[in-house]
Parts: sequence; C-alpha cells; structure tokens
Amino acid sequence: MEPEEGEDRTPLLKEPQPDTVPACCSARYNLALLACFGFFLVYALRVNLSVALVDMVQPNTSSAKNVTSNVCPEHSSTINVPRNTTGEKYSWDAETQGWILGSFFYGYIITQIPGGYLASRIGGKLLLGFGIFGTSIFTLLTPLAANLGVGYLIAVRALEGLGEGVTFPAMHSMWSSWAPPLERSKLLSISYAGAQLGTVVSLPLSGLICYYMNWVYVFYIFGALGVLWWFFWMLLVSDTPETHRSISHAEREYILSSLKDQLSTQKSVPWRPMLGSLPLWAIVVAHFSYNWTFYTLLTLLPTYMKEILRFDAQENGFLSALPYFGCWLCIILSGQIADYLREKQNFTTVCVRKCFTLIGMIGPALFLVAAGFIGCNYALAVAFVTISTTLGGFCTSGYSINHLDIAPSYAGILLGITNSFATIPGMVGPVIAKSLTHNNTVEEWQMVFYIAASINLFGAIFFALFASGEVQDWAVSGYHLHRN
Repeated sequence: MEPEEGEDRTPLLKEPQPDTVPACCSARYNLALLACFGFFLVYALRVNLSVALVDMVQPNTSSAKNVTSNVCPEHSSTINVPRNTTGEKYSWDAETQGWILGSFFYGYIITQIPGGYLASRIGGKLLLGFGIFGTSIFTLLTPLAANLGVGYLIAVRALEGLGEGVTFPAMHSMWSSWAPPLERSKLLSISYAGAQLGTVVSLPLSGLICYYMNWVYVFYIFGALGVLWWFFWMLLVSDTPETHRSISHAEREYILSSLKDQLSTQKSVPWRPMLGSLPLWAIVVAHFSYNWTFYTLLTLLPTYMKEILRFDAQENGFLSALPYFGCWLCIILSGQIADYLREKQNFTTVCVRKCFTLIGMIGPALFLVAAGFIGCNYALAVAFVTISTTLGGFCTSGYSINHLDIAPSYAGILLGITNSFATIPGMVGPVIAKSLTHNNTVEEWQMVFYIAASINLFGAIFFALFASGEVQDWAVSGYHLHRN
C-alpha cells in the first residue's frame, strides 16, 4: 500500500502508542530475551574450543610454548589445586591447531547469504532454531571426532560453522517483522548482547571445566544447553506478530502499524540495485573493519596475556573475559541511549548510527594502540584492552543494525552479505597476527595492534561518509523513499 504524501517526513510514532503497549512481558521483549540466550550459546559454542584446545594438545607439540617472551616478569598467583589430567592428549603441531581453530569460519562464511535468503522465504524461527540445534549436536560429537582423527574434528567444526552461519541473518530477518522502528536499537541490542555474554561466561567456565573435570565436558555441557534452548525456542517463538499465539491485540496492532510503510510486498529480491547501493557498502566496510579487531582479540588475547604479560592460565580465563563483559554492558546501555535520542530528542536515525559507529570504532583503535605501549603494567594493559573492547559495543547501535534502517524487508539478506565480508577477518586476521608475532616481542604485538587500529579508523570514516538512515527506494514496493 502506498503511504500518504503527508505522512512522509513525520516521526514514525506520532501517537503516544508505546504507553499502551508496555515492554514488560510483551511478546517482542520475550523474543529479545530468548534470542539473547540463543546468541549466548552461539558464542559459547564458538569459543569453547579455543580454551579446550590448550588441554587437548600434548605440551611439547605447541611451538608457542617455547617462545614465551621474557620481557615481563612472571606474574602469577597460582593456587595449587590438583589439576585433572584424565583427558586424552593429541600431538597436533601449531599449524594443525591453526587449521582446527580456523575451520569454523570456512563453514560460517558459506551459509551467510543463503541464510538471509532462506529466512526471507521460510522465516527466521526454524532457521535460527535448527542452526543452533545443529551446532549443539556437532558440539556434542566433538570429543568423538577428535578421537577419530584431526580431519574429522576439522569437518565437525566446519559443520558447526555452517549451522551458526544462518543465525544472525535469520535473527535480522525476524526483527524486520517484530521491531517497531523506534525500538530497534533496544530490541536488537538485547538480543545480540547475548553473544558477548556467551564469550564472558564460556571463556573462564571452559577453563574451570578443563581444570577440575576434563576437557570433554566443555563440549558436553554447552552442547546439552543448546539442545535445551532449542525446545523453548520452538515452543515459545513465532516468525511474525500475526502468527504469535499469546501476543496481545494492542501489541500486535502497534507493531504492524509502525511497520506498515516500511516493508516491501514484492516477492523477488532486487539484487542489482541492492548490490549497487552505497549505504550497503558503507555497512560492509564498517562490519569488516570492526570484526578485524574483534576476531584478532578474540582468538589472540589469551596468547598475548600469557606470552607477553605472563599471566597464568587460570587468571587468563577471567581476564580474557573481562573485555567482553564491558562490551556486553555497553551494548545494552547504548541500545537504550540510541533509541532515547531518536524518540525523545528527535535525532535523525543516520546521525545516531554514524555517531555510535564513530565512537565504537575510533575509541577502540586509540586504546588498542595505547595497550601496546605500556610495557609490563598488567593493570593498565588489561584496562586499555577492556576499554577498547567495551567502546566497541557502541557499534551494535551503529552500523550493526543499519540494515534494518535502509531495507527492513531484506535485512536478513543484507546482513548475510555484510557478514560474509566480515567473516574474512576471522579467517585472515589471526593468521596474519600469528605470522607477525613469531618471536613474541612487544614490538611485534604493537604492529598487530597498529594494523587493527588502522583498519578500524578507515572503516569508521568510510561509514561516516556514505551511510544512510533512510529506507532505500529499491527496498519498498512502489519505490517510495521516506525518513525514519
């Protein structure tokens, strides 16, 4: 239906409708919370191997062990608790370990765009549900695969990547039907903050499970939780407000009326104008740049703390998780602030998205570079890396949900496109960083931080120049451009 001419430039929520549809216990916030737990598991299932791998490998086969830097004094307050050593050990060299850790992303990149396309066809509920369910099943099979041989383990990890690849596009696709425009930042930040929380909890928890139990339980516990979550997801969630069993009439009408001029009814995907859209490429560049820093830190922060700062493994787990806890808090708070600025202060969507992206990318770049220059000051190093990762949380209300601003109907497909490019740093970043830090000197690590910061800076500037906050004309039926 063609929107009336007079409606075009006014704010999307003209009547005080939100007062009549409270957030508490509403279907859309229940969806956000269940999604939050889902993405908690997505990241817990993703990062648990990087912790367990330390215990799976025979000590003398890891070359990284032999080149611990002696720049900093040993810093450890180890409590002597007898360590469980019953887990099977494998003689995998550093290169093999790199392949095992990287194999996830090879599966992950394949299902991004198909995931977005499928979500727009069959709905995000089944896709997201079975994506996490499949990943959980393969996680439960990981100890068996490791026993069968390294090839089996790499295959299982790649299959886990295939399952997780559909999760973000499927969720974006669901939010295109569920999130009122002026609540987008809040709802999406709640659901995606689960990813950071998963990292926060699973890094130290996996370490403790390995220490006191056996590394196989890392996979059994998180895999079982994933299967349990799947039952609740299938039972309580539906693809659209229209098909939800227990949504109130008022909430259904509120969501549908807020989205009525934003969604396209055309069945075919406008691939050509979509791929020629500069605002889409602004998101691609920002997403790629942010993930370079994120993945470099996610995979190599434990190594940096252990080899340069000389923390022992137990402290390492908790201190590695600290930056992601900061990021989780920042995502939740920035989502609330972003929607407050748009709704109450009448800031334009594009202004909020650009400002939050600039803070979330330039801030981390500065503190990351600073972290390489403070020598052996552990407290300051941990503080700087924590601040760097925390500020990155602003991006969730910046470029990260901009797909829904420019093309709500195709948000899943757009996220599939941007996330495909943004997965490349997960495959390439750590490999480049590893090759730059052969001798584990402070100077080598400074170079790793310099590269990440430069890429971040470029991404922030590109997004600030070319991003948009308006529904693109190719994204609505009738090609009708209007502001949100």
